[in-house]
Amino acid sequence: MRALLDTNVLVRHFTGTPTRQARRATRLLAESEHLELLHLVVAETVYVLKSVYQLPRDNVAALLRAVIGHPSIAVRDTQVLLRSLALFQVEGLDFVEAYLVATAEASGIPAVVSFDRAIDRVGTVERIEP
Repeated sequence: MRALLDTNVLVRHFTGTPTRQARRATRLLAESEHLELLHLVVAETVYVLKSVYQLPRDNVAALLRAVIGHPSIAVRDTQVLLRSLALFQVEGLDFVEAYLVATAEASGIPAVVSFDRAIDRVGTVERIEP
């Protein structure tokens, strides 16, 4: 089966709740041959795990790295997502800002326009404040 993977499947798999859905989600991940994981779904999953389930950054990053590396999961621009997770985990950036920085780095864009001063901690791109 080839299909796009939604956030709620990942969240059920990671949290184990509700139990019936979690078992089905885990079984799907184990038995599927090709599921595509979109960057938007990764961003939403980070948000839900951190904000709703209050998981620590290290746990969120580790869970998502495991999914990105899963043999049945296809991800475009894997390196951008892995770099985003590293910036999220190590530099403490919100995931979207981490993703902006990682995308700027990968595409050679030298700056990010943002009011978020946390981007200044990275140093690989310039933050331009409007």
